[in-house]
Amino acid sequence: MTETTTAEVKAHGVGLTDAAAQKVRALLEQEGRDDLRLRIAVQPGGCSGLIYQLYFDERVMDGDAIVDFGGVGVAVDKMSVPYLDGATIDFEDTIQKQGFTIDNPNAEGSCACGDSFH
Repeated sequence: MTETTTAEVKAHGVGLTDAAAQKVRALLEQEGRDDLRLRIAVQPGGCSGLIYQLYFDERVMDGDAIVDFGGVGVAVDKMSVPYLDGATIDFEDTIQKQGFTIDNPNAEGSCACGDSFH
């Protein structure tokens, strides 16, 4: 397991590993944007009832909790905070899998696709 970068205030309880922070920085540099944050949200849907949304966002919505991880802002909307408290966003780059992963201790179960949980 990769060590999680810590921030002074964990307003939303979501962690971002060093590998994930490096990948986000690389993607933002590739886009030539420094005004975007990584947003993680929980929405109804998927085969298990809830689905993760992970995307870049320039907006700051009312009630957002935002934590900076070494120059990478991670935003969580107020409705998603309880579902994501203690979750960690990581980035895997192996021969079997490449992409962001979310380890969420609040998920009681997930589906085979790994994108939804309950």
